[in-house]
Formats: sequence, structure tokens, C-alpha cells
Amino acid sequence: MRTMRRAHWLVFFGAVILAWVALFAMAVPSDLRALGAVYGGEFLAALCAATPGSAGPGSAVAMWLLMSGAMMAPTAVPAFRVYDDLSHAAPTRFARLLGGFLAVWGGFAVLAGLGQYALYRAGLVDGLGQSRSVLFAAALMAGAGAYQFSALKAACLARCRAPLAFFMEHWAEGPWRNGLRLGADCLGCCWALMLLGFVGGVMSLGFMGLALVLMVIEKLPEIGRLVTRPLGAALIAAGAIEAISAVIP
Repeated sequence: MRTMRRAHWLVFFGAVILAWVALFAMAVPSDLRALGAVYGGEFLAALCAATPGSAGPGSAVAMWLLMSGAMMAPTAVPAFRVYDDLSHAAPTRFARLLGGFLAVWGGFAVLAGLGQYALYRAGLVDGLGQSRSVLFAAALMAGAGAYQFSALKAACLARCRAPLAFFMEHWAEGPWRNGLRLGADCLGCCWALMLLGFVGGVMSLGFMGLALVLMVIEKLPEIGRLVTRPLGAALIAAGAIEAISAVIP
């Protein structure tokens, strides 16, 4: 961290902090969320008319854009740090790399926001983006758990855990395409875990904080290997328990 003294790092971390502040301002307090569980999503939709799910697709997309930047940019700090260190050997353009990375997650955020609004209109999630269906929540958890064991997840994690090898392989493509590739690998690692927001509530700061910690740990070269499969097994088990509870009162 002592070597991360350039102005772009201050801008980077400042932007991440501002994104979290914005999410904090948008988050609904836990006591109101509890009231929503008692009185239904319509209660919260009436009380907080600007909640992303009920206000329209634009606000849902804006919230997912903030959440993607606040949660995913920090998970890629080791890769950004390696790229920055390479500036001693060759010219680098940090802003273009970061732009490519965020472009990928921006596309995901648009799809997730539109998906949230569609799920809200279909009655599967409430105005805060939390599942109204036990079976839907169970399917999300089981699906995310199964993805933890997939070859695609393993390949994306392997590249995220070895950023120096990644940049050496793709350096000639330039910072923008490197950023797109890095963002695609990050998306391949984390998209399923991000969609678990529909289980914990996409406006829940507690869920976002826990998910961020898990995704950061997963990308660490040694510790991450000890987390991926157990996390998958835990999610599958949680999904199964949730489904059984829906079938057997």
C-alpha cells in the first residue's frame, strides 16, 4: 500500500468510497425492512416511493451501477496494482484499463437492473429487490452454489489470481482490451454471487458487505482455493433447506 501514492489511486479509492456513501444513502434501515416483511412490499413501496424496484427500470439500473462499482472495483485491486507496477518497465494507462473493466460491469448492471424491474413486475421480488418466493430464492442459492464447481468459474478465478501472468499474455492488446478481459474474468467469477442480492435484498448493506468480503477472499491465490468449493456446498445446502421448507411447512 505504501507504493500506491499516485493521484489515480486517490481518485480510485475516493470514487469507491463515494459509491458506498451513495449506497448507504439509498439503503432502507433494517427496522423498515422488518416492517416490510410483516406488511408486504406494498407498504415499503408506498413509504419509500423512490425504491429502485418500484420507481422504474432507470433507478434500478442506477442502483446496480453503483453497487457494481462499489463492490467489484475493490476485488480487482491486486490486478490494478500489478498493472500499475508494470509502469516501471513500460508505459501504462490506468484510466483506460479501469474504463474497460467498468464497461463490462456496467453492461452487467444494466441487465441486472432491467431484470430486477421485470422480476418486480412479475411479483417475484419486492420493491427492495428481495425475493418474495421461497422457491425462487432456493433456486438462486442452489444455482450459485453449483456454479462454484464449474469449469468456467475455475478458469476465471485462475486468471484473476495470477494478474501478472494475465498481463504478460495480453499486454500487446493495450489497456482498454486488457481492462475488458479483466472485467470479463471478474464477471465470470462473481456474477452468480452478485445475483444472490435477490435473496438477501439488493439494498441491504449487510449483504453487500458480506458478498464483497467473500469475493475478495476468493480471488486471493492461496486462501481463495480453500473458500470456493465449501462456499458452493454451503449455498447448495442452503438452497435445499429453503426448498424443503417451502414444501414441508
